[in-house]
Amino acid sequence: MAEAHGATTTLAIGGQRRIPAPDGVAHDYLLLALRLEQHLPGLVDGYFGPADLKARSDIEELRPASRLVDDARALLERIADEVSEPDRRDWLTVQVVALRTQAEALAGVQRSYLDHVERCFAWRPRRREPDVFEAAANAIDGLLPGPEPLADRLAAWDDRFVVPADRIADVAAWLVARFRERASALFGLPEGEEIRIRLVQGRPWTGYNWFDGARRSRVEINTDLPVRVASLVHVAAHESYPGHHLEHAWKEAELVERLHRLEASVLLINTPECLISEGLADLGHRFAVAPEDEADLLVELYGRAGLPFAPDRAKALEAAETTIALRDPRDRLSESRVNAALMRHEDGRSHDDVLEFLETVGRFAPDVARKRLEFIEHPLWRTYVFVYAEGQALLRRWLEQASPSEQVARFGRLLREQLSPAAISAELVGDDRRVW
Repeated sequence: MAEAHGATTTLAIGGQRRIPAPDGVAHDYLLLALRLEQHLPGLVDGYFGPADLKARSDIEELRPASRLVDDARALLERIADEVSEPDRRDWLTVQVVALRTQAEALAGVQRSYLDHVERCFAWRPRRREPDVFEAAANAIDGLLPGPEPLADRLAAWDDRFVVPADRIADVAAWLVARFRERASALFGLPEGEEIRIRLVQGRPWTGYNWFDGARRSRVEINTDLPVRVASLVHVAAHESYPGHHLEHAWKEAELVERLHRLEASVLLINTPECLISEGLADLGHRFAVAPEDEADLLVELYGRAGLPFAPDRAKALEAAETTIALRDPRDRLSESRVNAALMRHEDGRSHDDVLEFLETVGRFAPDVARKRLEFIEHPLWRTYVFVYAEGQALLRRWLEQASPSEQVARFGRLLREQLSPAAISAELVGDDRRVW
């Protein structure tokens, strides 16, 4: 990485940790984000930067959206002139374009939904072809044969693996501890990192990482819907190790504390960093457990969850192997959420039409389809919904163009470096995707 640019004065945070003061560009970037948050609650997903900037934004008079557009435009000019490190300059540029886009929307600038999404994430989503979903459904049909509709068979299969409510917290804690050990071996852990887990209800998402700074996270698991073993494995890897928690902790250590890039001390929703962050978190599963150990891990979890068939080793192993075989086609079906969001917000299709699409094409159970659509229609997340499938697809191609021995190092870069979608795409061989 390039050397730090700008001031090296430090500020005490919480009386224990010292971080560098921001240079002029980072200072104004943080203020722009905090001021825009006053108009768009939830935009700032985490803040562990200078406390005086947060206090200033909290008490000052609300800045008009048109003024924030001007602030963003001026900041883009300064980034081009003052930031010498190419990776930092590129990352800051697309982040500020995303903030300007959201300020412009508040100021009355009209754009199509898809154009707005593209400017927010520096990436234009693609509608999936129908045959992708049919191929996935056919693969699942071969793994779960029967006369009932496929969605019913999937729902019945999932019901076998529900973790009892009174065991979720313990099973999740054990799983996170195991993933932490493997992440430590593969990627290392920044000193002092820490994570806490709690169960919540009444949220539009399945799991969430709240990063508080000082390398500490709170992970929340939503129990509105039944929690199943395979989904708990995914959520644990996604939100903790080697997903969001490890990424945020390493970037705090590397970007903020070592390289003095204070812009990384705010985490922003609906910006390009989210495409990278959610993509790496969704891919975290492949690094959280070695492929040869995955079936045994599921069998262990069946026992810890107290599932009725768990004592029969042969049945438990057969269930684990089928679950693993189902993962890829189920992931393809889950990409129906991309089409669903475009149907709802780009095409103007009704709530009921999109719900039916999720149930019939995505093969989601009715309660799950309703939860997915709740996320798609949420004022904040309606833009965000694409980052999972699109981020994972981009980063998977990038990882798999490296040899297996090099993929761990590539994933490690995602945890530590300022990488934009365009930076990843530029390293891909034969990639033709449009990036902003």
